[in-house]
Amino acid sequence: MLQKIGILYHPMKESAVKLAKELEKSLTAKGCSVWIESSWEGESSKTKLNGTDLVLSIGGDGNILRAAQTVIPGKTPICGINLGNLGFMTELTVKETDEKLDRILAGEGWIDERYLLEAEVTPTEGVPQGVFYALNDVVIAHGSVARVIYVTASIDDELLTTYKADGVILATATGSTGYALAAGGPILHPQSKNAVLLPIMPHLSANYSLVIPSNVTVRLSLQAVHPATLSIDGHTNLPLSSGAVITARRSRHTIRFLRIHPETSFYSALEKRLKGKQ
Repeated sequence: MLQKIGILYHPMKESAVKLAKELEKSLTAKGCSVWIESSWEGESSKTKLNGTDLVLSIGGDGNILRAAQTVIPGKTPICGINLGNLGFMTELTVKETDEKLDRILAGEGWIDERYLLEAEVTPTEGVPQGVFYALNDVVIAHGSVARVIYVTASIDDELLTTYKADGVILATATGSTGYALAAGGPILHPQSKNAVLLPIMPHLSANYSLVIPSNVTVRLSLQAVHPATLSIDGHTNLPLSSGAVITARRSRHTIRFLRIHPETSFYSALEKRLKGKQ
C-alpha cells in the first residue's frame, strides 16, 4: 500500500486545481499522507519529496516535464492524469482515475523507466556553468532576433556537421513525439535508449535527422551574431552567447513512470494520440 502521495497540478487549468483538491480529500480519507503543490513551484515541491511513494501529475505532458524536474535525481515514480490534448507520457484519463486509483495504491502496475539527457553548459556571459537534465529534449535556437544560427555538432569528438538553421534539437526517445516530431524527426519507441539529433528549419545545410546510440557524447558549439537560447524540456530557458558549448550525454539518472495499462499499449495508442484522441 502506497502511503505518501504527492500531487502536482497545472496551476493555470481550473480543472486541474479542482481535481487536485478532490484527490487530496479522497486519498486522505483512504489513510494516505498527501502533499499538494503547483507544478510551477519546483523548489518548494522538492522540499516535500522525501519519503514520497508516488507523484500524481495533473495536467498534460508539459506538467509531466515539470514533475520530472521535481523528482530528479530521485526515483519517486510519476503517474500522469491527462487534462491536455496528446498525453504521450500521461497514464490516466480523469474517468480512469476513479476506476484505477485503488489498484495503484495497492501497488499494482509496472514501472516504465525512461532515460534522461545530461547537458553541461560551459560558462558564458550570463550563463554560469551547470548541468541540466532533460526528459524530452535539449534545444539550441535563435533568440528574439529571427536569424539563423550556426551550430557545430560533434559526436565523440568526431566532427559531424555545422548546421545553419533556426536551431538544433537533441531529443530522447521520450521526446521524439514532441518538438522533434514537429520538426520532422522520427518516432522512437519510448523504451529505446537512442537519441535523435536534427536541425530546425535548416538553410542550405544538413537537413536530415540522425539517430544516435546511448553511449556517445554530443557536443554542440554555437556561433551567432545575436543571442540564442538554450531550452531544457521547454521549461528551463537560458540565453546563450556565441562561443557557448553544450555537451550532452545519457545520464545515469532516470525517470520512473507508474503504469497500469498493459505494456503493449504504446502502438495501439500512438495513432489516437497523434490525432488528439483519448
